[in-house]
Amino acid sequence: MATTKSTRVAAKTSRYNELKKMLEERRRELLSAVQGKIRDVRAESGRERDVLDQGESSEVDIQEDIEFALIQMKSETLNKINEALRRLDEGTYGNCFECGDEIAGARLRALPFAVRCKDCEETRENAEQRERALARKSGSSALFFDMSN
Repeated sequence: MATTKSTRVAAKTSRYNELKKMLEERRRELLSAVQGKIRDVRAESGRERDVLDQGESSEVDIQEDIEFALIQMKSETLNKINEALRRLDEGTYGNCFECGDEIAGARLRALPFAVRCKDCEETRENAEQRERALARKSGSSALFFDMSN
């Protein structure tokens, strides 16, 4: 029995180390990408705009909006990775928020900040889709109701 317990502890320690390494590696990649994008945006905005017409100006604005959105998305992912590292240190990382079961390693490698197992995430997504469908139905019927008054 002691061998079984020590084997489980070793497996848990190995999983912890593997997950921590994966999360820290992902955090370094994201941090580097965010810092690089910020440097690029600053360098671009520091240059004088030599725009000839309104169309070119609009194109530059759209590109800047896209760059900002990418920085924002990477920053949000970075925050999720930091949260995952906190949960890992607390001992709750890798366990589903809904059912408490262990989240599959393949899912965590693909989505390192996953908080639900595949089944619970699918259930949540299906429920959200039903809610949106109901909201659209009730919204459209409310629209017709309002128009008749």
